[in-house]
Amino acid sequence: MANIRSILALGPVMPVIVIDDAADAVPLAQALLEGGISTIEVTLRTQAALSAMEAIAKSCPDMVIGAGTVLTPTDAANARDAGAVFAVSPGATPSLIDGCANAGIDLLPGATSASEAMVLLEQGFDTLKFFPAVPAGGAPFLKSLASPLPQITFCPTGGITQQTAPDFLSLDNVSCVGGSWIASRGDIANKDFATITARASAAAEL
Repeated sequence: MANIRSILALGPVMPVIVIDDAADAVPLAQALLEGGISTIEVTLRTQAALSAMEAIAKSCPDMVIGAGTVLTPTDAANARDAGAVFAVSPGATPSLIDGCANAGIDLLPGATSASEAMVLLEQGFDTLKFFPAVPAGGAPFLKSLASPLPQITFCPTGGITQQTAPDFLSLDNVSCVGGSWIASRGDIANKDFATITARASAAAEL
């Protein structure tokens, strides 16, 4: 999973994106790159998601694309074909793990407990998503896992803001955070790319 860990090390914040119109994908990616962010998680929650990934992969080669909300082997294969280089899931199932392996796409699987993290560690995953981060215990919970599970690095996502991100980023077992505040669904739909660039720039400095 070294590839996932190196991807997450590219910046302190990875924007989690819900995109409704694929035509907004390239301007969005350009806005993020201009702000100093070079990784993106495009969630598979809309019909436009795969087309958006394809557009970004074609026009913005400097953007490292992840597919979010990957739940099935089919999702993994579709994301790979659309240009995603890694997959992100809120949890993990044996079929999803096998599906990502068969598709040749790296997986950032989700865990919210020590037991889930240990099961994934046994299967070779030392870099995990912690989701939903704030409802599941936030930075204090992740801090408590650092001593018993020092080999695991987390990317917490869910309820994190520009103001609370530093609480997570100060932890030794957190490489970056995922956040939707940089490019909200409304900002993207309203084509407010200047605001997105400004937020990206602020996030890149965390």
